[in-house]
Amino acid sequence: METLLLDTDAVERHTPMPAVVAAVEDAFAAHADGDVVMPSKTYVDLPTDDGDFRAMPAYVDAGDWRGAGCKWVNVHPHNRERFEMPTVMATMVLSDPQNGFPTALLDGTPLTAVRTGAAAAVATDYLAVADADSFGVVGAGVQASTQLTAVATVRDVSEVVVADRDAERAAAFADAHGDEFDVRAGTIAEAGHCDVLSTVTPVEEPIVGADDVGPETHVNAIGADAPGKHELADELLTGAKIVVDDREQATHSGEINVPYAAGVLDDADVHATVGEVVTGRATGREPADGVTVFDSTGLAIQDVAAAHVAYERATAAGDGEPAGLLDLG
Repeated sequence: METLLLDTDAVERHTPMPAVVAAVEDAFAAHADGDVVMPSKTYVDLPTDDGDFRAMPAYVDAGDWRGAGCKWVNVHPHNRERFEMPTVMATMVLSDPQNGFPTALLDGTPLTAVRTGAAAAVATDYLAVADADSFGVVGAGVQASTQLTAVATVRDVSEVVVADRDAERAAAFADAHGDEFDVRAGTIAEAGHCDVLSTVTPVEEPIVGADDVGPETHVNAIGADAPGKHELADELLTGAKIVVDDREQATHSGEINVPYAAGVLDDADVHATVGEVVTGRATGREPADGVTVFDSTGLAIQDVAAAHVAYERATAAGDGEPAGLLDLG
């Protein structure tokens, strides 16, 4: 038996957004059904190196498919200036649940990007107004493009507004997507008054206020993935219908972690998990709903889902590099 090695290009070739959205939706449903095993994300702090490692293991039984794996990911904020390397890099191991054999070793960085976008797409499909056709994004980094691609798989997006304090980054985003969408740079309020808004910044002081969004805007809060991060003002959150990917993880490292710790929000303020919405245990958008918020912390089950898609499609295409990593005796 051999392990399939999937590099950056191979992962990108074999993770088309619609397929990953479907697999991530399956994983969210399995989460709600109790058919996953997902220990808490483990942090390995590296104070002398100004960074950390995170281990994210999970097992998913989605009915039509099963998968197990672990993502090992770093966050080193000073990598660009010190080493000319990305801030975040990841490696994903996908294993066969039947026998534990490592079926694939994948570049986890593009995998993380696509599964994060897919989560927003699932939430948008259930929480945004049905006729949503405008998309705003705060932050013009790599994930901004993935968010647009993902949301456009579930809504007929035509107008796009990007807000970023770096005008050159906003212009680059507009240039990259101008052939497919009507894209323009704008303020946070202009982006926030679109039908769907994704926030993809690492800030710890809120930058999107209650008046910066429309009366029925759906917000995908993506940026908060660690304690202390906080993109949306408390007044916006307290007036919104809040859906999280995982209750425990959201309260300690998601968008709601700061107001939750301060007692501004409590368990009763969280409407449901996205898996509960997907399975019908909880409602998605209802006629009386105003602003809705999806608090996306990023779950290991999403990585397993996306890795499963990449492995199955690469195997079918005869792509990737087989490697004899293990001597099975």
